[in-house]
Amino acid sequence: MADLQIRPRVAAGTTETPAVRPGLLLALVLCGQFMAVLDGSIVNVAVPSIRTDLGASGAALQLVIAGYTIAYAVLLITGARLGARYGYSRLFQLGLAVFTAASLACGLAPATGWLIAFRLIQGAGSALMVPQVMSLVQRTFTGSARTRALGLYSAVLAGGVALGQVLGGLLVSADLFGSGWRPVFLVNVPIGVLLLAAGARLLPRLPGDATRGFDLPGLVVLGAALGLLVIPLVLGHELGRPAWGWAMIAAGVLLFGLFVAVERRIARRGGQPLISGRVLRAPGLRPAAAGLFSIMAAFAGFMFALALHQQAALGHSALKAGLCSAPFAVGFGLSSMHWHRLPGRLHRALPALAGALLSGAYLLLGLMLGGGAEVGAGPLVEMAALGLAAGCAYAPLFARALAGVEPEDAADASGVMVTVIQLGQVIGVAVLGSVFLGQVDLPAPAAESGGALRTTLLAAAAAVLAAAGFAARSRRAAR
Repeated sequence: MADLQIRPRVAAGTTETPAVRPGLLLALVLCGQFMAVLDGSIVNVAVPSIRTDLGASGAALQLVIAGYTIAYAVLLITGARLGARYGYSRLFQLGLAVFTAASLACGLAPATGWLIAFRLIQGAGSALMVPQVMSLVQRTFTGSARTRALGLYSAVLAGGVALGQVLGGLLVSADLFGSGWRPVFLVNVPIGVLLLAAGARLLPRLPGDATRGFDLPGLVVLGAALGLLVIPLVLGHELGRPAWGWAMIAAGVLLFGLFVAVERRIARRGGQPLISGRVLRAPGLRPAAAGLFSIMAAFAGFMFALALHQQAALGHSALKAGLCSAPFAVGFGLSSMHWHRLPGRLHRALPALAGALLSGAYLLLGLMLGGGAEVGAGPLVEMAALGLAAGCAYAPLFARALAGVEPEDAADASGVMVTVIQLGQVIGVAVLGSVFLGQVDLPAPAAESGGALRTTLLAAAAAVLAAAGFAARSRRAAR
């Protein structure tokens, strides 16, 4: 990353100290991003150990896993606006400090209730930290340097999800000093402390904009709408899709409509809405965001169903199941970082073309595993190819979504895009997870579970085919 160039933008009448080593700056913020993404999946493999140690019920364990995601998804846009108002570097450090302290508290939690509460705080810390990563990249890197930085950002997103289960399996299996599940949280503490110390030296002093309106009505309505949508999606399957869950989803949809009305009213009165209309009107942003949503929904739902199939039908350990996802992460990371090295004439068509190839790759993997076959050399190679196609669809589409956003709107665009990606993962697990679990009662014979996985991969293929269509629309809109 030594060739990355940085061009600090300085507001009139303000001063700032730019980062003199942009490669180190990018490594710092992406390490924070990686920890936040990792913690969304690392806990999954520790559930049996937590149940035994704390005597947790099934519903409590679901909250341990889901509490982080709920707080994270609901507060992301709020975190982005706070960053714009008080300074991206300051909010990154604050979010990282909250995340690190909450990780320590989770690792020392004496009972399930405490663990759930600390997981919610951990998610809130991530929501303060993560939007600042994209805002710092968007406001400080330019040209080809920004393209490379966004590629690395995309690689971190996929790598964190895929490697979470691998690292979690290693830590739980090691049972360090008889600590069982606790290291899956405590591992964040020394890393977080190091990042906080590095951040004090490396983060640019980008000033906040105290004139930015806070839009409390918009924050409240959007937070409530996201909460009403995310909570039943995350907890619904474990609780049997109760009627109150569907009522919450319906109420959430209504509140999204109310949010749009509130934002329009604030804009008409000359105020500063939570999401600037300029962001949503940026060339190509809306179809690109829809494409990214579809790609992440397919990816998250596929990973969820594959992990269940491997552990409950094929008898794989959590560690082995996690390792089988590594080829996807490697392929995704490589293509996310290096897609811009392809001939320039391919760049505009690449997201749509890669989306179509990704759809075919999901279908082929479904044929390979649909009969209950082991995840052997052939499927692993196919997983790597699938990751390559996913990265070539995701990373350039992400760059395209932000290409038309003005620097002063970086925080709003960051909050919108990260929230879209997070919601895509939540909804992907909820919908594709229901497709898989609706056809099989686990544990089940390998062939029966494989048939359910094949149908799930068919749904994933349809989702990324839709993403290819959105990518084509974003290409036309961005001209």
